[in-house]
Amino acid sequence: MSGQVNIAVMGVSGRMGQMLLSAVDEHAGASLAGVSERPGHAWVGHDLGEVMGGAARGVIVRDNPLDTLQHAHALLDFTTPEATMANAEIAAQVRAAHVIGTTGLSADDLARLEAASRHAPIIRSGNFSLGVNLLSVLTRKVAAALDEDFDIEVVEMHHRHKVDAPSGTALMLGEAAAEGRGHKLDDIRDLAREGITGERRAGHIGFAALRGGDVVGEHEVIFAGMGERISLRHIASDRMLFARGALKAALWGHGQKPGQYSMLDVLGME
Repeated sequence: MSGQVNIAVMGVSGRMGQMLLSAVDEHAGASLAGVSERPGHAWVGHDLGEVMGGAARGVIVRDNPLDTLQHAHALLDFTTPEATMANAEIAAQVRAAHVIGTTGLSADDLARLEAASRHAPIIRSGNFSLGVNLLSVLTRKVAAALDEDFDIEVVEMHHRHKVDAPSGTALMLGEAAAEGRGHKLDDIRDLAREGITGERRAGHIGFAALRGGDVVGEHEVIFAGMGERISLRHIASDRMLFARGALKAALWGHGQKPGQYSMLDVLGME
């Protein structure tokens, strides 16, 4: 890959959209190819620079992904499941690398992404932080080294405005732990406990979600044995680390063969 990579930012008015826009603007190897917002949004049809309170940039905010992606090599997508599915269909048509940080995707959504990935590269991750991806590798290795005498609990905390739980990162860490023990997470996860639950089921992975204040993201994987505990923890204090990681994935994804990739592929850790 050489030269500028044209990047589209989907959901540009949101908190993460603004971070992604900043990441593109600050990177010498990336240029802004287009931006989108949901239909009916006040920004649609207007110049991006002007709606952000600055000088005109010559980039119009679109509500149709086909218009947004006409000249894009890659797109950054931290939107909603519904929007991501629409974006995936168009990205597959134009063969653009699709970087997905959207959480809350259903099994049907994932099946549709698998179909789209036959035509264009998709890089999907619950977290685009280097530290979190290192944490997932460590989690898998520790889970593989310890038997089921060590119970696994995943604890996460985020700001009060987060609408889904557990976080995509928590599920990613749970999947790494399950993989380390040779299981699928869906078969051994306990997402909530309330009331008289009975004893903890051996071999299961528990999750706890905390919400409050302006917490960017904290994740901890606890391996609790008899008489000892091992704790692996990551704390994010700046959302720009996610945006820069996602942009790194987009730059890497441009020129890759169609298929599904993770941040571990981008970092050469898979």
